[in-house]
Amino acid sequence: MATNGLRPILELRNISKRFGAVQALTRVDLTVHAGEVLGLVGDNGAGKSTVIKTISGIHPADTGEIVFDGRPVSIHSPQDAAALGISTVYQDLALCDNLDVVANLYLGREAVGADAAGPLAVLDEVAMERRAITVLRDLAVRIPSVRIPVASLSGGQRQSVAVARSVMWNSKVVLLDEPTAALGVAQTRQVLDLIVRLKGQGLGVIVISHNLADVFEVCDRVAVLYLGRSVATFDLSQTTREQIVGAITGIGAGAVEGPDAAAGVAPQT
Repeated sequence: MATNGLRPILELRNISKRFGAVQALTRVDLTVHAGEVLGLVGDNGAGKSTVIKTISGIHPADTGEIVFDGRPVSIHSPQDAAALGISTVYQDLALCDNLDVVANLYLGREAVGADAAGPLAVLDEVAMERRAITVLRDLAVRIPSVRIPVASLSGGQRQSVAVARSVMWNSKVVLLDEPTAALGVAQTRQVLDLIVRLKGQGLGVIVISHNLADVFEVCDRVAVLYLGRSVATFDLSQTTREQIVGAITGIGAGAVEGPDAAAGVAPQT
């Protein structure tokens, strides 16, 4: 995908992170544009989850720079990330099975009536339900009702509710950690379609996935990590699966960006 005309919404520059004696990330570079889906791939232990947790403020970077919407920012907590407009959907989804869809979408951000205040404030259930329906409709998420318990939903519907919650609060970047893991064919289709709709709304989307078929279907570019380092960025319109697998496994690992990625992986300097 040519990124001409698209602006970088999030950039990681020379990000490093250490946990005790373990160097988890070493000078990682990553860029995602508004209206782009970027795949983040690598073998187990490559550093994918650490990158996501660094962006989301769970594990702040030791060194390096994060640039968001054109300006350097400091992300030291999930609250910092949320304030910028960065939302993360982890594999466990963090949904409350016993609550309905509306309650899950508003969890911790419940709306109260205009005349209510203090500990006895009454929730504005009507306003919350209306907005929940609007958000789900805009994302073309199909569920039987916004008032059924989340436990009653399919895997794909649950994933869709978690994604909808992540974009309800003016998000600009959405991080998805293995969004199709353990889903069936129809449920996977539902989630992949949702990712494309997020892109269509102008969000920057980063997708961690081990499923290269899914990556090729919805991602514009893919960044490869190997042993905690950025080794390649591929434009998927000019790249084969074999080239990506080679970078993931460390065969000819190096760093390359743009159209040259289709020709192979250049050594890092």
